Amino acid sequence: MKISWFSSGLWLLAQFIALCLGDTRSRSCSEVRQVYGAKGFDPSTAPQTQMSGEHLRFCPQDYTCCTIEMEDWLSRQSEADFRGAVDETSQFLLSTFTQRHRKFDEFFRELFDVAEKSMKQMFTKTYGRLYAQNARVFQDLYTELRRYYSGASVSLSEVLSEFWARLVERMFTLVNPQYQFSDEYLECVSKHSEQLKPFGDVPRKLKIQVSRSFIAARALVQGLATGRDIVSKASKVTPTPECRRALMRMSYCPLCRGMPSLKPCHSFCQNVMKGCLANQADLDVEWNNFIETLNQLAEKLQGPFNIELATDSIGVKISEAIMYMQENSVQTSTKVFQGCGSPRPAPSRTKRSPRDETKRRFRTYTPEEKPTTAAGTNLDRLVSDLKDKLKTMRRFWAALPHNLCNDDKMAANVTNEDKCWNGQTRGRYLPDVTGDGLVNQINNPEVEVDIARPDVKTRQQIMQLRVATNRLKHAQNGNDVDFQDSSEDGSGSGGGERYSEDWPISGPSSNNPNKNSRTEAGQGKPARGRDRPNKWIRPNQTQDSKGNGGIRCAPHSGVMVLLSIVLLLHAFS
Repeated sequence: MKISWFSSGLWLLAQFIALCLGDTRSRSCSEVRQVYGAKGFDPSTAPQTQMSGEHLRFCPQDYTCCTIEMEDWLSRQSEADFRGAVDETSQFLLSTFTQRHRKFDEFFRELFDVAEKSMKQMFTKTYGRLYAQNARVFQDLYTELRRYYSGASVSLSEVLSEFWARLVERMFTLVNPQYQFSDEYLECVSKHSEQLKPFGDVPRKLKIQVSRSFIAARALVQGLATGRDIVSKASKVTPTPECRRALMRMSYCPLCRGMPSLKPCHSFCQNVMKGCLANQADLDVEWNNFIETLNQLAEKLQGPFNIELATDSIGVKISEAIMYMQENSVQTSTKVFQGCGSPRPAPSRTKRSPRDETKRRFRTYTPEEKPTTAAGTNLDRLVSDLKDKLKTMRRFWAALPHNLCNDDKMAANVTNEDKCWNGQTRGRYLPDVTGDGLVNQINNPEVEVDIARPDVKTRQQIMQLRVATNRLKHAQNGNDVDFQDSSEDGSGSGGGERYSEDWPISGPSSNNPNKNSRTEAGQGKPARGRDRPNKWIRPNQTQDSKGNGGIRCAPHSGVMVLLSIVLLLHAFS
């Protein structure tokens, strides 16, 4: 009996010692100290064993391995981790927009350079010194096209109209070398070139092709820059105090509880992230519209608005226009002489007429001769690559919380819901996951969100996306939102000046009430090298009482005619 009691006592003593030893081991903070040190903190500041957690402000006030200083440091670390995770997840978008913007911009600019170089070489070979003498006209055209592409407030319609006006003046002189033309006379010719159509239908066709492609190219590059800027700003998150509290509770309270390897439950993580990123999720609707419209514009650049074809065709179309004017020079000159008056004969010439030098027909590069562009790439390849990237960007902001929590460094796998941190202890997370966006956070169980106070910066970004999307949509239709007075051909870069159809072809007797687009609509352009005070008035013409430059006989001209008749009659009598 004594032996039995003695054995029972020994057993009870062993159980008591084991219990004490087990409790000491379970309350040890050695693993916490190790993890804490690995994060760059001083492990000696962490306690050896758990202590009462009454001092904690973020984590459950149970036994803990965290001092109040440790909790503050870990709170700041949880915020840094959150910022880093958002930035890393957004990096794909930022790098894509940045790189594609650079590649498209380089490609377009090199297209312009190659097109100008091609035209210069071929015009020099075809027209020789005549091109050299008039090269400034063509150089100015490409300068203005580059300015437009670079974002300057330039109307493509005015740029092209100015080019054709200058070209018709030069060409009219060349095809009529037997006459001398004053500046005022040439202005009369260019003013009425729309009725004369000295270049046939080429200017209209070139305007449509160049305007649509340049509008689309500029809008695409601007859209890529907008996407880059939006991602750069929206990914720089600033957590609210309520968000920081939730981040700490989710990320490092398991560490303070002595369970550093325990990950937050997936649903718990999603509620925290949706609360912290509520404003970013509100970007999603406008973001999706922006991405879709950008994709549609890219498709247009592959098809009807192909800027490769447009830049290649500039030199060819101009040459066609020159040949057309030469072939129809007699009819054109006759109409001009009837409308602007008879010019003065030029002094007798001994040299070959320059008209003969314009008869050589322009030819384009063969595929073997054509210079390479944009570091060996082409438009189809660039557009196809961009469209593939854009597909992955849809719903990015609404899906951001889910994508963050799918990272195994951030939360437990969705299939491991019974063995994860639920905000209090190890176990299943019971609350439902809230919806996306600011309004749906009214019942968020983890983050207190003031749904009545939207973030101002996010609202500005939403408006920026709307403006960019509107610009892209207009560009899809060939319209430039900076110049809404689109012409009938749909080029979208400003309606050209329209003259009346009754321009005189039988004598100088009509008024033209239209304003001078080349001085008013083209304000801000550099001077064309000569001062023309009464630009529409040829000799023996004057302005009407309203100041219009209509073609009118001077008041004294009728008297002079009668006087001449009287003198002739007197001479024969």
